[in-house]
Amino acid sequence: MAAPKNRRSVFLGRLPLPERNYLAEALRTETVGGVLLLVAAVAALIWANTPLRDSYETIRGFHLGPGSLGLDLSVQHWAADGLLAVFFFVAGIELKRELVAGELRDPKAAALPVIAAICGMAAPALVYFTVAKTGGGALDGWAVPTATDIAFALAVLAVIGTALPSALRAFLLTLAVVDDLFAILIIAVFFTSELNFAALGFAVLGLAVFWLLLRKGVRGWYVYVPLAIVNWALMYNSGVHATIAGVAMGLMLRCTRHEGERYSPGEHIEHMVRPLSAGLAVPLFALFSAGVALSGGALSDVFRKPETLGVVLGLVVGKAIGVFGGTWLAARFTKAELNPDLEWPDVLAVASLAGIGFTVSLLIGELAFAGDQLLTDEVKAAVLIGSLIAAVIAGTLLKLRDNKYKKLCADEDRDEDQDGIPDIYEQGNPDYHLRMAAIHEAKAAEHRRLAEVASGHTTGDDGPA
Repeated sequence: MAAPKNRRSVFLGRLPLPERNYLAEALRTETVGGVLLLVAAVAALIWANTPLRDSYETIRGFHLGPGSLGLDLSVQHWAADGLLAVFFFVAGIELKRELVAGELRDPKAAALPVIAAICGMAAPALVYFTVAKTGGGALDGWAVPTATDIAFALAVLAVIGTALPSALRAFLLTLAVVDDLFAILIIAVFFTSELNFAALGFAVLGLAVFWLLLRKGVRGWYVYVPLAIVNWALMYNSGVHATIAGVAMGLMLRCTRHEGERYSPGEHIEHMVRPLSAGLAVPLFALFSAGVALSGGALSDVFRKPETLGVVLGLVVGKAIGVFGGTWLAARFTKAELNPDLEWPDVLAVASLAGIGFTVSLLIGELAFAGDQLLTDEVKAAVLIGSLIAAVIAGTLLKLRDNKYKKLCADEDRDEDQDGIPDIYEQGNPDYHLRMAAIHEAKAAEHRRLAEVASGHTTGDDGPA
């Protein structure tokens, strides 16, 4: 008897129900946070381009903090180095969960989004390098267009009202998580100033204590929050970017569930901290970082200077080509079949959406051109313009398939037997089919009764006199 053929894996297929439920909850918070991020960015631009701009510069340049501890920072630096540590803490938990319980736990399943994310970071960097090198510009900003802002991308989805299927949303989220990982590595390796080995040693010791307390099962926010602040301060003074402390502590949390647990400790803490990150930390960072002067001359300069043009093309062209090309090649060589309900233009739309690089791109822009405030502001303007163009292109592509997406989402959400589980996940459950048979029999009986009533009315109706 011939051996059965190996079944080809399906790319962007239906998610398992627990993963779908987790994704829906996580993305709901990110979407709300993304809308707040949009509002904060617009407010910053308005504030920085009106007669009130002097007050904007005064407030974000105001210094506060204990100078004796090396923490006499401006409001803008507190937002970038302090508040974003919360954002990266959540990113660390997301990455840990993806590695142990999500899309990245299976190397075969992880290959596609990981390769897509790597190509989606390499291509924008190559585009920037080519444009900057050709135009004689500074090469320091090669990493600016490499990151994807998942909150901003989801906010765009919320604004344009696209009902994106959960598989595409999961793919976008996984891309963003891997993006965050490599962005963290880029910040740690390429944007670390001179090291203070004493502070770094104490930071590592503090992280070890944090890990040990977690392993011993010690509970209480009053233990971990002060320790986290100390670790952050030590990391900041070490010369390594302070957000690395947030990532490291997020990765230490346990994200697998023990018997009897509804949520793992990592999921529980992420559930509590994510609203703080998405609703406060990231919008405040945007408020004090996105405020750049956008006069007519400044906008036209974005498309004339090699550094800023490289950022725009990196986000708009590099991201789309990198993510789409990496996905297509990986699918071809792993012989993965695309979900028959979707088409490759859907992947291109998500790839274009990945060109929205806001939060981390702004941060890397500040780090890359720290000694040149004018160029820093111009690069920020390029990030905003590139992200806007990518959002418009992605939104247009997604709108073309909006009716198809709405039908897919309706099929995913349909729950005719009202047991809280979508019907599409119960096709192999005999009890479900028995419940549905009873429901349809009851409906059939009601229709027979109505038919008899209607027939009686018709028979007894002698018509007009």
